[in-house]
Amino acid sequence: MSTDHTDLVTGIALRARAASLALATATSEAKNDALRVLAGLVDASHPLLLAANRKDLDAAAGSRLTRAQIDRLTLNPARLEALAGSVRDVAALPDPVGDVLAEWTRPNGLSIRKVRVPIGVIGIVYEARPNVTVDCAVLCLKAGNAAILRGGKEIIHTNAALAALIQRAISESALAATPHSPAERPVLSAVQLIPTTDRSALKALLRLDSLIQCLIPRGGEGLIRFVAENSTIPVIKHFKGVCCIYVDKEADAGMAESIVVNAKVQRPGVCNAAEQLLMHEAVAESLLPRLGAALAGWGVELRCDGAAAAILARAGVVHRAAEPGDFSAEFLDLVLAVRVVDSLETAMAAINRDGSAHTDAIVTRDAGAARRFQEGVDSAVVLWNASTRFNDGFEFGFGAEIGISTDRLHARGPMGLPELCSYKYVVDGAGQVRGSR
Repeated sequence: MSTDHTDLVTGIALRARAASLALATATSEAKNDALRVLAGLVDASHPLLLAANRKDLDAAAGSRLTRAQIDRLTLNPARLEALAGSVRDVAALPDPVGDVLAEWTRPNGLSIRKVRVPIGVIGIVYEARPNVTVDCAVLCLKAGNAAILRGGKEIIHTNAALAALIQRAISESALAATPHSPAERPVLSAVQLIPTTDRSALKALLRLDSLIQCLIPRGGEGLIRFVAENSTIPVIKHFKGVCCIYVDKEADAGMAESIVVNAKVQRPGVCNAAEQLLMHEAVAESLLPRLGAALAGWGVELRCDGAAAAILARAGVVHRAAEPGDFSAEFLDLVLAVRVVDSLETAMAAINRDGSAHTDAIVTRDAGAARRFQEGVDSAVVLWNASTRFNDGFEFGFGAEIGISTDRLHARGPMGLPELCSYKYVVDGAGQVRGSR
């Protein structure tokens, strides 16, 4: 039976709000010290973290989780090393808080500065992704925000272990000495994990717009739509990643094969994996069999339109006929929709119609065609001669990412430290008063 967790979540949010006010004045060195301590704790805690993760994996074995979901849930020594490395990378990045974005002086002598400041309290709602716990916590901390983490039931033991390390790192670092009140240390509540996965706790979180400034959901389309449709707090999101690769008539064959295979196969269960291949008819007859055979060799199921199916059939490459919905589907698996197009313009129109404005790529030696594609495709990230898998905060040099946004307002694409800040105007005067106008 579900329990009302409103009081629990409200208490967490109240502490987070107090922590955010303290973090807003914390020094860069204090914040970085907390991150360096955390990286060391992750390095030293592999047995503890892998044991917690094993509990979640054992529970997942009897669940309906997909192969992609279990992959995202899984920790191993290499992933833990990468996680600690990303924490150190964030610590090494410039602190965006306090950056002066613009400044000017009015004719009446008022000096105005537009200054980057933290957003405040950020809620992260996510599913079976243990890296999100750390990535979001450290990015929020570095940008001066308090974080409330609400993970899924599939990862409850791993999340609890990681959150405990984060809170320990804060308490053992210089950040714990950040002043705010002589009687309290509110910064110790800078990162909190909601200790229940009951749906009532999530519903309570979504209504706390007086205490939480922003929500970022990470997970499947169902979760993200639920958050967006039920929240009174602004939500930064993408619903799904229908990422497309267009192989132009001037594409290099070897490069096209390498990029397409990497984008589909390297990690098929993530939002920046390719889900659709479009190929210009001028090279389809010669190049599609090569790409199709390479993909089939990796176990990729090819779902083809009539033209692509005919070419692959003549070449003896295994495929199947596509259903209409396949060209707007996020498979998150070793499945790829394939179609043949008659022009660059047709490819762009198809991507803008059927894609999800997430990540799309063109493979071509024609710089003019590449620029037209990059200008004409309305997506958060548009690549030329590179895999869609590069739409990632770490790959962009952000250290980590808190999410990928396909929204147009505030943030778009992979979100790093600057996207976790807002700004305010700081005005210096010398006694000016406004006249009658």
